Amino acid sequence: VQLVESGGGSVQPGGSLRLSCAASGFLFSRYVMKWYRQAPGKERELVATIGDAGDSTDYADSVKGRFTISRDNVKNTVYLQMNSLKPEDTAVYYCNAQRFGVSLYWGRGTQVTVSS
Repeated sequence: VQLVESGGGSVQPGGSLRLSCAASGFLFSRYVMKWYRQAPGKERELVATIGDAGDSTDYADSVKGRFTISRDNVKNTVYLQMNSLKPEDTAVYYCNAQRFGVSLYWGRGTQVTVSS
């Protein structure tokens, strides 16, 4: 089983990034997928959730209207489009797979740095 994040990097405030998480080794289309983030010295925070069919999404209040989660069940990939980035969005972003409310798989994370 693997979840591999990519697309992180450094960007100026107001910029955009698109994160990807490629899944393998499990039946991706049966899993709820989530993006979490963890900033230095802070607890891991849930950012966005997407249902297994991609027809339901939910977001943390801090990213609503700026971030969009999506998935492609053919490519076994979940995405996080991040717009209007702020310095407080700086964190390591992790992909997570859940089924029946149980967190089963994690990626290793990708660093996002928002700084002028």
